[in-house]
Amino acid sequence: MREVLLVRFGEVHLKGANRPYFLRMLTENVRHSVKDLGADVWLSDSRIYVADVPDIMEAAERVKRVFGVHSVSPAVETDKDIDAIGAVCVSMMQGKNGTFKVFARRSDKSFPMDSNAIAAEMGHRVLEACPGLTVDVHTPEIKLNVEIRDRAYICCEDIPAVGGMPIGTGGRASLLLSGGIDSPVAGYSIMRRGVKISAIHFESPPYTGERAKEKVMTLAKMLGAFQGGMQVCVVPFTKIQLEIHAKCPDELGTVLMRRFMMRIAERVAKANFKAQALITGENLAQVASQTMDALCCTDMVVEGMPVFRPLIGYDKLDIIREAEKIGTYETSILPYEDCCTVFTPRHPDTRPKPEALVKAEAKLDYEALLAEAVENAVIVNV
Repeated sequence: MREVLLVRFGEVHLKGANRPYFLRMLTENVRHSVKDLGADVWLSDSRIYVADVPDIMEAAERVKRVFGVHSVSPAVETDKDIDAIGAVCVSMMQGKNGTFKVFARRSDKSFPMDSNAIAAEMGHRVLEACPGLTVDVHTPEIKLNVEIRDRAYICCEDIPAVGGMPIGTGGRASLLLSGGIDSPVAGYSIMRRGVKISAIHFESPPYTGERAKEKVMTLAKMLGAFQGGMQVCVVPFTKIQLEIHAKCPDELGTVLMRRFMMRIAERVAKANFKAQALITGENLAQVASQTMDALCCTDMVVEGMPVFRPLIGYDKLDIIREAEKIGTYETSILPYEDCCTVFTPRHPDTRPKPEALVKAEAKLDYEALLAEAVENAVIVNV
C-alpha cells in the first residue's frame, strides 16, 4: 500500500490514431514537472501515475499546472483484494461527516465483482464504520472513488487541472509581451493548446526603467512555469520611436510603431526561436491601434507567419478574470510604464490607410532601423 497521484487527461482521448504520440508527450511533461522530487512516473490503462514522492500534495500542485492534464487525485494504491480495498475506504472516510457516494470503476474485468457490486459493498462498509456519514446518491458532499486496474486505487478528492493539450504538440510561437494585463493571458491561451512559446519584449530606455523590465521578466517566469521555462528577447526600441515621433505624422505614430514591432518580432521569432506564429494580446476596439482598420494595417507587414490574437473578442472584465485565475493580474497592474505608452498621440487615427502609412515610412530608413534593433536584441532565459 502506498500513496499515488492519479493523473487524468481529457481532450487527448479524442486524438484517434495519433493518441499514443500525445500521451507520450503528456507523460514526459508530467515527468519533467516532478523530476526533482525523485518521482516514479508511468502511463498505464488511461491514467498517468506519480508515486514515490516525499509530499503527494506538492506533486499534485505541480502536475495540475501541466497542460493536457484534466484533474489529479491523491490516492492510495493497494492489492486487488476486497478486504484490503475496504480497509482503505474505511480509513480514508474515518472521522468525516456529511453525505457520500461510492463510485466504482472496474477496468480489470477479471476482478470477481462488477462496478455496482464494488460500490455497494464499499458503501456498506463505510456506513458501518463511520456514523457521521450518510448516503446521498444524487448530490453527495464526498465522492469516494474506487478504481480496479492493474492494482486497486482509492481516492476521495478530485483536483481540477489546467486542461488543454500537452506542451510541444502544437508547435512554437512567440508572444509580444508588453507587461500589461492582456498579453500574458493571450500567451497562456495559446500555450493551453499545446504551443511552446517564447517572448519578445520592447524596451525604451530611458523612458522605461529597470522596474518595468523586471515586471515583464516576472510575467515571463509565471508563464514559463507552465512549460518548464521561457526565453525572452529584449529589443531596444527607443531609437525607432524617436525617429517616428520626429519625422512622421503624429496621428499615425501608434500604428507605425506597431508595424515596426511586428516586423522585428517576425525576424526575431524565426531566427532565434524557430517560431511558426506570433501572438499578441490585442483586443478589437480596446485602443486606437486595435481597430479593425489599424489591425489590418499592422498585419500587412507580417509576411511569413500567422498572427494569433486569442483575446480579439473578449470583454475586458473577462480578460481581467482570466489574469486573476492564472496569477498574472497583480503583477500586470504594477505602475511601471512600457514602451507602448511612450509618445502616445493626442489624437490617433483610428482608421489609418495603408498608403498613408507607407508614405510615412518612406521618410525613415526603416530597414536600417530594423536591422539595428534586431542586432542589439538580447535573449534572456527565465
